Amino acid sequence: MKTIKYISVICILCSAFFLSGCKDYLTEIEPGTTLLDDYYSSTAAAQENIVGCYVPLMWEYNTTYCSEWFIGDIASDDALKGGGSTSDMSNAYDFENWRTESNNALLHDFYIAQFQGIGRCNVALKYISQMEIGIDDKFTESMKNRLLGEAYYLRAYYYFRLLRVFGGVPMVDHVIDNTDEWKMKRASVKEIFDFMLSDLEKANAYLWVKSKYLPEEAGHATKGAAQAMLMKVNLYMGSPYWQSYNPSKLAAQCFADAKAWGDSIIASGEYDLCSNYEDNFRIEGENGIESVFEIQYAEVTWGDYTWDYDYKGFGRTAGSFTQILIRSRSSKIGGGWGFDHPTQNLYDEFEAGDPRRDVAILVPEDSLIETPAVEYYLGNKLLNNKYAMYRDSTYTGAGFGQWGIHASRGPLNNRQIRYADVLLMYAEACLGTGDAGTAKTYIDKVRARAGLAEIPAATDDALRHERRCELAMEGHRWFDLVRWKGVAGTGLKAHMDAYKATETTEAQSHMREFIAGKHELFPIPYEEIILNPELEQNPKY
Repeated sequence: MKTIKYISVICILCSAFFLSGCKDYLTEIEPGTTLLDDYYSSTAAAQENIVGCYVPLMWEYNTTYCSEWFIGDIASDDALKGGGSTSDMSNAYDFENWRTESNNALLHDFYIAQFQGIGRCNVALKYISQMEIGIDDKFTESMKNRLLGEAYYLRAYYYFRLLRVFGGVPMVDHVIDNTDEWKMKRASVKEIFDFMLSDLEKANAYLWVKSKYLPEEAGHATKGAAQAMLMKVNLYMGSPYWQSYNPSKLAAQCFADAKAWGDSIIASGEYDLCSNYEDNFRIEGENGIESVFEIQYAEVTWGDYTWDYDYKGFGRTAGSFTQILIRSRSSKIGGGWGFDHPTQNLYDEFEAGDPRRDVAILVPEDSLIETPAVEYYLGNKLLNNKYAMYRDSTYTGAGFGQWGIHASRGPLNNRQIRYADVLLMYAEACLGTGDAGTAKTYIDKVRARAGLAEIPAATDDALRHERRCELAMEGHRWFDLVRWKGVAGTGLKAHMDAYKATETTEAQSHMREFIAGKHELFPIPYEEIILNPELEQNPKY
């Protein structure tokens, strides 16, 4: 059962927000209207506000589909776009082939979704901080701090998603309630990093450990989630690419800080690897021992085809579009839309006998492929298997929950941070501080769950191989490649050129040249620059 009732508070939160922006211009208040200043009068109201702050994380559709994995997988060497043809979902085709321009609708929807989340967090931080302890018997100092901690965590999380796609963006740390403040310049990468660290450190101070939450509160941000993000942000800051933006800390300090946060989360005893790797991607494993932070989705009784088209987008997405997007186009093995094809390059990365390969990648039998012309994509028939099934990987009807092939949204949560990711980040931080012995211990711990032998020694290459295999098709790969190799004129171009050479002749014919100093980031959406001429475009776009 899903535990965060995301959708229930959207109308309340949005109504309150817009009343805040307009109340100076109203001469009369309609009967029954709740003003924003009057809304925050109970613990329940504050909790509803916080739940609303999570909602934009789950948005995957507005004018187009805008899941983050369209960038994290498809821009990388892990996946091709897929779909019915090269013209199907042209926004993602551009990511795949280094053709992205500032009018890309997927980028624009992704951009505005994150700022919607930031705006909601700013409302929560402003008004919950003003609520008096004891306003009711549930509003204790501990509860107030926890709710503020969730808002700080989420605001940093939205900024992290923006930064690694666009670089510096406008930094909004308060409620904007008049048009005079709409136009502002981009903050620097350094400023965004510092802002995220500040928010996450506050979140860590305020949030509760996972075991303190009630079962029905599973999915809320925890102290462990804040510490995991503090690890991640420090690793990004310390990486070659992001160090080129001269952040406030040198790489050595970033790695040391990441390791310290890793020490805290590991010592907490709140998390462990689940015994069965596949459980991380099934209904039964949601919010389990390995879950550090995941986006909650709900199983609902209606499909999109029973709704007016206008209500399918932002604000009405109770379920995830990912399942229908990535399943095979053949009704025999999914009845989906066939996006996010794993590459042969990724398939070949797995060691012989690594069971994670078959969890991540389905190689469909030819007898199950009904229409090869639309199910092969540029010579590739491999399918993303991780989020395709709900309960098992037998490809029977039971694997789909109650959702048939005509429904376009599913209930499966998206695991944003798993404990395996934490352990590999910790190993990376240990390598960065010169502690290869401890790094080996934690790389081997992840490998042991997969039944693989210990590595001879911990190296950057061993760590990067393990991250690619453990986290395959989970939307991490592109961002990892950029931070490790994306210094202009060096490694990332060579890496992507080498990957291109492994692709099919058909795929190569669509790929443009990767341009160092440009393609590490994506363009600021054109519509946003029109609205705010203070925004400067990223280089070479």
